[in-house]
Amino acid sequence: MPQNIVEKILVSHLKEGDFVKGQEIGIRIDQTLTQDATGTMAYLQFEAMGLKEIKTDLSVSYVDHNTVQVGFENADDHRYLRTVAARYGVVFSRPGNGICHQVHLERFGKPGTTLLGSDSHTPTGGGIGQIAIGAGGIDVAVAMGGGLFYTAAPKVYLVNLTGELREWVTAKDVVLKMLELLTTKGNVGVMLEYGGKGVKTLSVPQRATIANMGAEMGVTCSVFPSDSVTKKFMKAQGREADWSELKADRGAKYDRVIELDLSSIELLAACPHSPGNIKKIAELAGGHVDQVCIGSCTNSSYRDMMTVAAILKGHKVKPGLTLAIAPGSRQVMQMLARNGGLADLLDAGARIQESACGFCIGNHFSPKSGGVSLRTSNRNFEGRSGTADAQVYLVSPEVAALAAITGEFTDPRKSGIAYPRIKEPSSFKADDVMFVKPSPELRNTEVVRGPNIGEPPKNDRMSEKLDGAVMIHVGDKITTDHIMPAGARLKYRSNVPKYAQYVFEPVDSTFHKRCLENKAAGGHNVIVAGESYGQGSSREHAAMCPMYLGVKAVVAKSFERIHAANLINFGIAPLTFRNAADYDAIKAGDKLTCSDWRAAFAEGRPVILKNGRTGASIECVSALSRRQKAILTAGGLLNQTTGK
Repeated sequence: MPQNIVEKILVSHLKEGDFVKGQEIGIRIDQTLTQDATGTMAYLQFEAMGLKEIKTDLSVSYVDHNTVQVGFENADDHRYLRTVAARYGVVFSRPGNGICHQVHLERFGKPGTTLLGSDSHTPTGGGIGQIAIGAGGIDVAVAMGGGLFYTAAPKVYLVNLTGELREWVTAKDVVLKMLELLTTKGNVGVMLEYGGKGVKTLSVPQRATIANMGAEMGVTCSVFPSDSVTKKFMKAQGREADWSELKADRGAKYDRVIELDLSSIELLAACPHSPGNIKKIAELAGGHVDQVCIGSCTNSSYRDMMTVAAILKGHKVKPGLTLAIAPGSRQVMQMLARNGGLADLLDAGARIQESACGFCIGNHFSPKSGGVSLRTSNRNFEGRSGTADAQVYLVSPEVAALAAITGEFTDPRKSGIAYPRIKEPSSFKADDVMFVKPSPELRNTEVVRGPNIGEPPKNDRMSEKLDGAVMIHVGDKITTDHIMPAGARLKYRSNVPKYAQYVFEPVDSTFHKRCLENKAAGGHNVIVAGESYGQGSSREHAAMCPMYLGVKAVVAKSFERIHAANLINFGIAPLTFRNAADYDAIKAGDKLTCSDWRAAFAEGRPVILKNGRTGASIECVSALSRRQKAILTAGGLLNQTTGK
């Protein structure tokens, strides 16, 4: 039977289950990646499970999120990551080597393989023909130890590309158009496959930009064919031997076909406060801009940076506006330094940032109060920039660079600046000195833990009854940034008791205190939410810290994939309202009880919650596999794996 690309990769890696849409399958993972914000806990869990060696083809530990060394915490975490990588056989990418997704695409991505990463933008690897999936750290730890990764056999949508992008229209505009079409919700269990004659017109970095922001649509991943364009990119990286052709069979079937003419796409922006709030640049033209940030794993390639340098050459940054530029990798930074692009950026007045995720996660370069910031990154959730009332727009590097000159939203076609035609180089500077690769000698390294690094917390086994209190009642599209703030708070990622003090800090700063009080009194804590709960990062702390605070259930209208999996991994039941109207009938402080809590899950029955205030019975469902039920009953994956 003809297969599409998704089926070819998944079926060849299938180790458990039948490939039937919607049913759980277990696949072998070839490569893993972690980063320092989520990776520290992943390796602590790897050790806690008693795993002794890496069994993937390749596992890489990147340090790219918390590279600002304020206090001892980040430096100690980086030392732990370096020593634990040496001990167990993980490649360690040192701070300053670049953003994990950009660097992995350059140096390790391999067509036809599977990649699992503890970062929600791991799907960037789809630009080079990988099935690349973001997951919680504990899932990555299991995969590093040779265990399978479990996911639902997906629906596959073909995005059939025709035509060619016009001048000034970019891959960023393509993915913003896809967000306009698919929105940020309702795409759980879907993988996107890009095909059609238009694919040949897109470089690997452009494809990676599109695959990167599939995460904002909620799809599991996006994948492009591996063709002559892919081969050319890998040859330029000195990795032609890793290339293989990958394409869909003639007659392959898809669950949906989306026709997209590249020549019809307009210049677009995602407006505050959602990547799905799309408007045309022409509609925004003339609007004031205070800050511009260019970089992130979405738009930080050599081509992106050289395009920006060409636009800025001979111009100056508008007085009163600040411009930050963060090349995505050391490789890109070195090439800019050698060909004069870096000098052009500096001459224009740009502030050059480290090749890291800093401004994207609100770790530095936050806008002023109420400031308008144009960014080439992938998320503009409220407060994510580090400034609660900032107005953040997501745009292409071209639009961002012009705004830095003019101080306002500017339609490039009316700017009077010539369109820069930047070609991909025939050879990239492949300098891997910032990787520490495994060796027999390093296996004797002592793993060093600083005072901020604690043990991974464990949950209690699932109780027979639920005696819950609604600690918070939130609306739609609650992100992991709402639940577990990033930015400066991330330095506590290895210290769960401390980090848990900030759960729901942007929404209700008293949440953690009330949870601990109810937990100490023997009660269970419950979160009630609207649609698309858990958007955003794969940050498993958004489940781990609520678990530490005694949260036993989240009742929502719908969940996003990674967060729902993380909740189960930490023994928190993700429940969906059978009748969405029941959401409005619950208030914060209500008592929700269930006399046959554990039995209902074990038997696959609806869970009936009794509201003590109203007397109403609320029917909830939770479509869990047998494996997930066992994890939930055990109180989480760590409990189940260690038998405790």
